[in-house]
Amino acid sequence: MTLPVNARVEAAPNFLSNLDATHQFFIEQDADSATERFRKLKAELREMIAVLSWSPASGHPARFLTARSAQARLRSQTVQQLAAQAGLPHLREYLVNRHIVLYAHSEVEVVLLALKHQRQLSYLAEN
Repeated sequence: MTLPVNARVEAAPNFLSNLDATHQFFIEQDADSATERFRKLKAELREMIAVLSWSPASGHPARFLTARSAQARLRSQTVQQLAAQAGLPHLREYLVNRHIVLYAHSEVEVVLLALKHQRQLSYLAEN
């Protein structure tokens, strides 16, 4: 029996921008606890990366892609553009505590596209 090959996991510039915005939000929300909260989020993201490297399809299919309203379709266009830029066929979401990570993947590659809090309506894309 052969072990599965680890998928390569990398972060898109948009994901890194979202992560920085999350850190800034933590500081604005509560400067005293921001460092610890951000450290914890990064540790949880490292755990997620380990899981995705072994099983790229671990997250659930991105549900917003089946949205029917015009507003939801407009929001999903931004995300679909991120996936197209990554050149990977599948979009999935992975829950990390109260944050959702959007990623595109194949069997051997994972690209983290965006990060949002579960209360945010849509993923933010850098301009």
